Amino acid sequence: MVAAVNVSRFEGVTMAPPDPILGVSEAFKADTDEKKLNLGVGAYRTEELQPYVLDVVKKAENLMLERGENKEYLPIEGLAAFNKVTAELLFGADNSVLKEQRVATVQGLSGTGSLRLAAALIERYFPGAKVLISSPTWGNHKNIFNDARVPWSEYRYYDPKTVGLDFEGMIADIKAAPGGSFILLHGCAHNPTGIDPTPEQWEKIADVIQEKNHIPFFDVAYQGFASGSLDNDASSVRLFATRGMELLVAQSYSKNLGLYAERIGAMNVVCSSSDLAARVKSQLKRLARPMYSNPPVHGARIVANVVGNPALFDEWKAEMEMMAGRIKNVRQKLFDSLSAKDKSGKDWSFILRQIGMFSFTGLNKAQSDNMTNKWHVYMTKDGRISLAGLSLAKCEYLADAIIDSYHNVS
Repeated sequence: MVAAVNVSRFEGVTMAPPDPILGVSEAFKADTDEKKLNLGVGAYRTEELQPYVLDVVKKAENLMLERGENKEYLPIEGLAAFNKVTAELLFGADNSVLKEQRVATVQGLSGTGSLRLAAALIERYFPGAKVLISSPTWGNHKNIFNDARVPWSEYRYYDPKTVGLDFEGMIADIKAAPGGSFILLHGCAHNPTGIDPTPEQWEKIADVIQEKNHIPFFDVAYQGFASGSLDNDASSVRLFATRGMELLVAQSYSKNLGLYAERIGAMNVVCSSSDLAARVKSQLKRLARPMYSNPPVHGARIVANVVGNPALFDEWKAEMEMMAGRIKNVRQKLFDSLSAKDKSGKDWSFILRQIGMFSFTGLNKAQSDNMTNKWHVYMTKDGRISLAGLSLAKCEYLADAIIDSYHNVS
């Protein structure tokens, strides 16, 4: 008898490429060199390069244990106390958009899930509308809109000649976009470049978006974590809201509260009336139900406890200032080390002009490969490094690696 050979129904499934960001961590783990540095994933580390759980998070979790809170399902829109404080944190508690109940807020699965929910809303209620994203942008933005079948194109943002903002190109591309497009903006600490518009430039961006009847769509992943001030880091969003514009805002608490694995965030839609906000919220819930049914409770309770308790809130702000301050110190030390070691006369001051946990080094793919292959420095291939994964003690070593890669690899 000849045994029948069954061809698998999955034979047509090909091996997916490794994730360009999370794959960096896998390669880092496999490296046995003791000098290795993981500057790929944007996750905060202590000066000893260890993960950090905020003290205020531990206190909030202890409160939850003391109360004996259960693990019952949340409503589709999430924890009411979380939704209230997260909108107040973003817009300011006294903002008219909240007083007039013009914001539809639903708890999402961190920033990624909140963006994906918004993309589904765009696909369903704005068919054919295009989303404009910055060039470059966070690596997952394109995946999110591709999977939601939302068309996108890019606007100019990064100028490699100045390692700064191509503001004129950005404005020109937003002007040239079809009226009614969604313009995806990074609220603060632009990822991957660390280059933000000035307050005056934000005003001009708002002018052009209003003139073209576009819809601003903010991704706010670093509120309070970029500058150390919650209010400063929300100023771009509040500027647009104050102008009476309808807008979308995705929030994440992965960075500023260190809740990476809790997947806690929110999607906010500012509408022109409370009636419209109620309708939009109902449709966000309708979209969320078949996606993930309802969001997780643990992280939502942490946020509600921290933001809703004045003592814990003040403690959180102090811890955020500490984390932001450590990254600023590392940024300064890296600049000092590069300036002292590089005798070519190259100006490295762009590193100091950038903000947040990332620095866009200006290194190309071949140079970034040299950083990894020769120096055991793991980073994304676009030249982005996470300063949150760097210590003061490692700055000189990193400076040597950058100088070698920049000058000796074409």
